Amino acid sequence: MKILDRFLKYVSFTTTSDEASNTCPSTAQQLEFGKYPAEELKEIGLLRVKIDEHGYVYGMLPATAGHESDDAIGFISHMDTAPDFSGVNPKPQIFENYDGSDIVLQGTGDVLKVSEFPDLVTLKGRTLITTDGTTLLGSDDKSGITAIVTAMELLAESDRNGEGIPHGDIWVGFTPDEEIGRGADLFDLQYFKAKFAYTVDGSYEGEVAYENFNAATAIFKVRGKSVHPGNAKGIMKNASLMAAEIITALPKNETPAMTEGREGFYHLIDMRGDVSSATLTYIVRDHDRQMFEKRLKYLENLAVIFNSKFGGNSEDAILSLEIKPSYSNMLQVIEQYPQVLERARRAIQKEGLEPVSNPVRGGTDGARLSLMGLPCPNLGTGGYAYHGPFEHVTVEGIETVSRIILNIATAE
Repeated sequence: MKILDRFLKYVSFTTTSDEASNTCPSTAQQLEFGKYPAEELKEIGLLRVKIDEHGYVYGMLPATAGHESDDAIGFISHMDTAPDFSGVNPKPQIFENYDGSDIVLQGTGDVLKVSEFPDLVTLKGRTLITTDGTTLLGSDDKSGITAIVTAMELLAESDRNGEGIPHGDIWVGFTPDEEIGRGADLFDLQYFKAKFAYTVDGSYEGEVAYENFNAATAIFKVRGKSVHPGNAKGIMKNASLMAAEIITALPKNETPAMTEGREGFYHLIDMRGDVSSATLTYIVRDHDRQMFEKRLKYLENLAVIFNSKFGGNSEDAILSLEIKPSYSNMLQVIEQYPQVLERARRAIQKEGLEPVSNPVRGGTDGARLSLMGLPCPNLGTGGYAYHGPFEHVTVEGIETVSRIILNIATAE
């Protein structure tokens, strides 16, 4: 199947994950979608293909003769799309021989501007795929799945034709719920027998990343007291107003919009409430572990201070704080396996690209899998501007990633 057709088929499935759900996968659509690439892997000729009850897809392309003892490697992407923006019924716009100019998203009239997304300059002449502005595209991470399945298709065909491209066992895995931090929760490392792997979940196709944020979710809950406003003096405690005080107490220059590189932040991702109760949900990020711990401690101290200010105490809290760990920086693991990085760099250079290893201002399944014992740096997908209506990718970018996967899989 052509890469464009495969990608468009994948993004036609709605697979938004849901942090409020306690099931795995968090949405039934992910399980439904997973059946499609699982069937493709079977048709291509992979063995041990399965989709389990939690939506995880696995498959293995067996080693060529004489290479059964080679280290088994893996490639992993995720099936869900981010809940930050609608992923329902995407309507992709396709621009063959893209001219490098601004693009109007026909569904909303919004403009994908070169001045805001300078990577567009490098995509001139390619087949560009964007959204129509009403949804995200789903390139994160269906570009990754497209590249992996295409690479396996090409390699399996080569094996059948006896063309003699040697390789060891190659495992592939597609996970649910990566966007809500749960992609590695039930990943079966007893079934997925790779010695090391690569997530295919970045941007620039020449990327090989091995540093990411330490991350947690912090949830403030405020308990107010609601009475009729006409009789409220000295009695009412407006939970929404108290929540607003907490927001203003956090450093204004330590947000995603004000930071870059390895700089950490506090990111308010949800706020809701009324007079009687309010909730603030933050994600907390920092590359440096000590700074990350300081950030969490700062929030804990803030909760104590404001709980007292609002009239609560340790036994009867008006303000409570729950911190949920998400993932850790995989650098501490990956730096012990320089050969895994070097293999990827050689594969990228073989395509005439310069490998880039910028710190990831987020996380991947690979971060958690690395800490679980499977060294797993991250490769690019050729997509950009994830998690919103300006998401875009090129066919040529996915094709390049597919060849990089082939280069890694067949490296001697």
